[in-house]
Amino acid sequence: MQRGPRGLEVLGTGVIGADPRLPLDARLARIYEGTIEILDAFAPAMVVLEDLYAEYKFPRTAILMAHARGVICLAARQRGIALMTLAPATVKRAIAASGAASKEQIQISVQRLLKLTRPPCPSHVADALALALTGFSRAGAPLG
Repeated sequence: MQRGPRGLEVLGTGVIGADPRLPLDARLARIYEGTIEILDAFAPAMVVLEDLYAEYKFPRTAILMAHARGVICLAARQRGIALMTLAPATVKRAIAASGAASKEQIQISVQRLLKLTRPPCPSHVADALALALTGFSRAGAPLG
């Protein structure tokens, strides 16, 4: 995302996929390599990550997500890119005016804020754009 003549512009979207049948180290390598490709292609000034959130019922999910976040943080650090982390509820409040906003509400709010022709899909893309928007705002860049 970057500032353009009509406000913030989305440069690209996508999801770094890692086959869940692969061993953990291979999946982490794919996430790391995909992150490096994106950082090299777009040279962002900042990476914004969602703080780790997990329900106590699913500690394994939290551990796996921490691994993924770790390789993303490493890639950003190796490229000298600043890192910002934000709580999910903070992003939801900033984007949809409710810390308990649904995935659909985030998609619609992101669509409206970025003047997109349709809501971003899948919801992971909308979440990433919401993080970027909130990061821009927190870094002092006006959103409009």
